[in-house]
Amino acid sequence: MTMQAFVVRDTFGVDVPAEITVTGFAERSPFVPELDLDYLFRRELLSDVLAWWTLGRQDGLYLTGPTGAGKSSLLLQVAARLNIPVQRVTAHGRLELPELIGHHTVLGGDLLYVDGPLTTALRLGHLLLLDELDVLDPATAAGLNGIVEGAPLTIAENGGELVTRHPQFRFVATGNTAGSGDATGLYQGTLRQNLAFLDRFWLVAVDYPSPSEERQILARAAPQLPELVRDKLVEVAGEVRRLFLGQADAGAGIEVTLSTRTLVRWAQLTWFFAGLATQGISPLHHALDRALGFRAEPETRTALHGLVQRVFGEEATPA
Repeated sequence: MTMQAFVVRDTFGVDVPAEITVTGFAERSPFVPELDLDYLFRRELLSDVLAWWTLGRQDGLYLTGPTGAGKSSLLLQVAARLNIPVQRVTAHGRLELPELIGHHTVLGGDLLYVDGPLTTALRLGHLLLLDELDVLDPATAAGLNGIVEGAPLTIAENGGELVTRHPQFRFVATGNTAGSGDATGLYQGTLRQNLAFLDRFWLVAVDYPSPSEERQILARAAPQLPELVRDKLVEVAGEVRRLFLGQADAGAGIEVTLSTRTLVRWAQLTWFFAGLATQGISPLHHALDRALGFRAEPETRTALHGLVQRVFGEEATPA
């Protein structure tokens, strides 16, 4: 695969000197993520990821932060712009190494060994993205220790084949916790991970964008909505998150949160339902239920609608 230099300012749309470049691939492949032209890069997070991509060949990258904050999308959109092929896997409590490494299958009457996403990434120089690392059994994660730092992979099931690491192979994981367990009680099923495994990663905390950044995100994702409406959507999102986190001055905690991903969904649905102009239906409330409200307990759903009514006033009242 041919490498080339990309100008960071032009490639990612951030305000940095024109002479700063980063290396990526010259050609796209089917494994390169789809490009989102409306994606807004946050400069500090982008800097962290590009530093790791440039310097962290012997280390993995662990992106940690609340649900819907943009951990995976950050990595995928960097890859999309640098033409980095990605093998993406979502972890779960029963995931075992053979699912990542490969398995035997019957094809045309022959028994063949088929590479899994990890082996494919190692052979071809792809990036392996393991989402939800903190729900993985720690014993399974520990089996990846050598892979993260560059050791070859021995496939016992394929006659002891030795797969050496391609120079461009990279390992990225995401999780709602930092791997040390969930002291908040917000993320059920997460597990405390092996310290030796975590020590092989750069750690980057990805929080929700700032209100000004989310206003920019909504301006790109739902430009048809008036600016004042978008601003109030962001205000509601901030209040919902404070309730979710149980912050003292925000009242009792709730079991759902309004992530940036859900915020964009709510904005786009609000615009769509407003266009239908259905009598007796508030587009804001109708869209909120479909974006978030129907996932909440009845009392929480009522509280969410009350919050919207308070922030928007008459704008939220059905026509």
